Amino acid sequence: MKAKNLIFIMADEHNSNFLGVKGNKYIKTPNLDSLAKNGVLFNNAYTPSPLCVPARAAMATGQHVHNISYWDGAHAYDGKIKGWAHELRDKDYNVTSIGKLHYKNWEVDTGFTETIEPMHLKDGLGDLFGLLREEMPPKLACKRLSEELGRGDCEYLEYDRTITKNACSWLENVTKNPTEKPWVLFVSYVSPHYPLIAPPEFYDLYDGVDLPIPEYVDKNSTKLHPWIKGIRKGWPYDDYMDDEKRKIAIQAYYGMCSFMDSNVGIVLDKLKDLGLYEDTMKIYASDHGECLGNRGLWGKMTMYQDASSIPMIIAGPEINSNEVCETPTTLLDIYPTIFDCLNINSDNTKSNLPGKSLIKISQNKYDNKRWVLSEYHGAGSVGGAYMLREGDYKYIYYVEHECELYNIKKDPDEFDNIASRPEYKSLVKEYDLRLRSILNPEEVDLRARADQKAMLDSVGGLDFVLNRGSYAGTPVGS
Repeated sequence: MKAKNLIFIMADEHNSNFLGVKGNKYIKTPNLDSLAKNGVLFNNAYTPSPLCVPARAAMATGQHVHNISYWDGAHAYDGKIKGWAHELRDKDYNVTSIGKLHYKNWEVDTGFTETIEPMHLKDGLGDLFGLLREEMPPKLACKRLSEELGRGDCEYLEYDRTITKNACSWLENVTKNPTEKPWVLFVSYVSPHYPLIAPPEFYDLYDGVDLPIPEYVDKNSTKLHPWIKGIRKGWPYDDYMDDEKRKIAIQAYYGMCSFMDSNVGIVLDKLKDLGLYEDTMKIYASDHGECLGNRGLWGKMTMYQDASSIPMIIAGPEINSNEVCETPTTLLDIYPTIFDCLNINSDNTKSNLPGKSLIKISQNKYDNKRWVLSEYHGAGSVGGAYMLREGDYKYIYYVEHECELYNIKKDPDEFDNIASRPEYKSLVKEYDLRLRSILNPEEVDLRARADQKAMLDSVGGLDFVLNRGSYAGTPVGS
């Protein structure tokens, strides 16, 4: 039986390890755990870019960042490259979004039939500091992380509650007014994106729990890759933290994940109450991860597992239950998955879209030859960064810096960079050739910088950016 409808729920900044079903013995995520046990958990899923704006643009279009040129926090999706929402709407399907989109502005043709409570870029400009790359002055707004954390409430949490209420109301209305064609509903939360503030009832879930705290790493430590030091310098979150604040921040993040999970549960329960659950395909994913103090990093912006790896779950008709798929996947797979789920012929089936249906991936054996790509060209990056995940290994290439290679199966926390070892020389060369068969990393870096300079000039140059200042987190209502 093919699914009659589809709901795609997305979180923001959800570290892939913060799911009970992933083996985290501390986290309480009963609703997502249940969804995974009723479907397939993709254990090696990745974002196309560890930053909200380019990740969401790539997810919308099904294309790699270097092919669509939505590079950073200022180059936002503007609808000029049509995506899966446009294609569904053009075929007269009801495709609705509720919550965060993080596209350019309200005037953009998102492709959705209707957008409810969308969040877009601040002033339609977004984070212009990303245009400055390594010449960016430290973002003073990063101090906000240390000032707003712990037990409490904030605008983002209330926004997520509003998203849940609207999603439930929308489902009730669509049930009262059924159509012959399937509907697709995109529900997009902000949690667990910082500020790291959790509602009291969720923060208190972890009182007295000895949560793991990453070892503190000084920003000048030789343990840090030089490229990572650039990120630490540009995004100096940890400069304002101390051991006690780190502990509070991590407990808050646990609470925020549980809060987000509870909202997902409310929406899924509404599907059940309305008799829609069994014949509706359910997809869950995050746009990227969260470093949460590991290596002294907070937020995203790196190719390490904390930031580039994402949770991904699919459940519904024709999907096996309680399965774990180890084949690498990416948000670019969402586009073909939606059309496969609903048995709709896509106009892009004969194009060069790199994604593949998650249904087909889950029904086949582990494909250790499938590769997925992530890339970062945003604020603080001293040269473009590229990640290839294939089989047991992850290859990270930095323009004008030494590469990294990790055996993720044996070393999931990426403590042991094996790239410089003689016995891995041929493997590094193999991955480098693979990367260059996909793109020219130096050429892409130059192209990104040219676009960033052009945008910088168009908004009024360096003075305008510095006078506008930095901010941490897009305001609700943008």
